[in-house]
Amino acid sequence: MVEDGGVDAIIRPIDAARFERDRRAEVDTGPAAGNADAGGPIPVPSPMSAGVEFTDTVVFQHPVVELTEALRERERILPAGAGGDTGGPYKMLRTQVMRRLGDLSANTLAVLSAHSGDGKTLTAINLAIAIAAHPGYTALLVDLDLRNPSIHRRLGFDPEIGIDDCLEQRRPVYQAMVKVAGYERLTVLPARAAAAHSSELLAGQRMQEVVQELRTRYVNRVLIFDLPPVLLADDALAFSQYVQAGLFVVSEGRSSREGVTRSLALLHKLPIVGTVLNHSRDSLGAYY
Repeated sequence: MVEDGGVDAIIRPIDAARFERDRRAEVDTGPAAGNADAGGPIPVPSPMSAGVEFTDTVVFQHPVVELTEALRERERILPAGAGGDTGGPYKMLRTQVMRRLGDLSANTLAVLSAHSGDGKTLTAINLAIAIAAHPGYTALLVDLDLRNPSIHRRLGFDPEIGIDDCLEQRRPVYQAMVKVAGYERLTVLPARAAAAHSSELLAGQRMQEVVQELRTRYVNRVLIFDLPPVLLADDALAFSQYVQAGLFVVSEGRSSREGVTRSLALLHKLPIVGTVLNHSRDSLGAYY
C-alpha cells in the first residue's frame, strides 16, 4: 500500500474514444514537449547551474531555497533525481504523461481533482521533480491554487514575490521564480498569498500573456500547473482555456464517482491525458 498522497495506479485513460477525439482536435500548440519514447531527440539548452536560468540573450539569477531532509520526508516529496521507494512510480507516470503530451504537441499540463484532499498538489510537485530528473527536460511548477497556495509551504520557504503579484501588479514572472537546491532542472513559480478574485485573475488577459511567455521561452520546458479543486470554485474551469492538457487525480475511498463525473463534464473541452489513483489498497504490481 502506498502512503497517503502517493501514486499507486499510475495512470489510467478515462475514456479512450474521448481522448482520441481530443487528441485530434485543434489545440493551442507551441513547442512540442517531445520525449525519446515519443520519437526523436530532445533539444537541450546550455547546462544550468543551480539558481541560474538561461535564455538566448539573458541570464536570470533566481533565489535558491534549501529543502531540508526532514521536511522533504514529512511532505513525502521525492529527492532530486526522483529516486527512493516512490521514485519509480512517478517516473512511470512521467513517461506516460510525456508520451501523451507528445501526441498533443503540448507542453502545458494542469493537475486537477474534484475535491480537496485528493493528493493533487503532492502529485504536481513530484511529477515536476520526475520530469526534471530526465536530462532532456526542464520543469516549471506553477502554483495557481490562488485560493489556498501551498507549494511554497511544502517546500519550506516564504516567497517575496509570487505569481499573484505578476498577475495583479504585472511584475515580470522571472522575478517570482525560485530554484530548489539540488533540483537542477526544476524551477518553481509560487503564489505568495491567496487572491480575493482568483477566478478573474486566472481567466484574464494577463494570465494568457504569462502562460504564452512561459511555454514558449524554452523548447524543452514542461509546465505543471497546480489548480484548485474543480468543484470548489470556477478557478480551474476559468484557467482551462489556457492549458493544453489535464491530469486528473482521484483518491480511492475519498473521491466520489459523482464528483469526478461532474468535474470531467465541466472540463469537457480540455484533453485529459489520464488519471492518477491515490490511496489505493492494491499493490503497484497489479498495474504492470
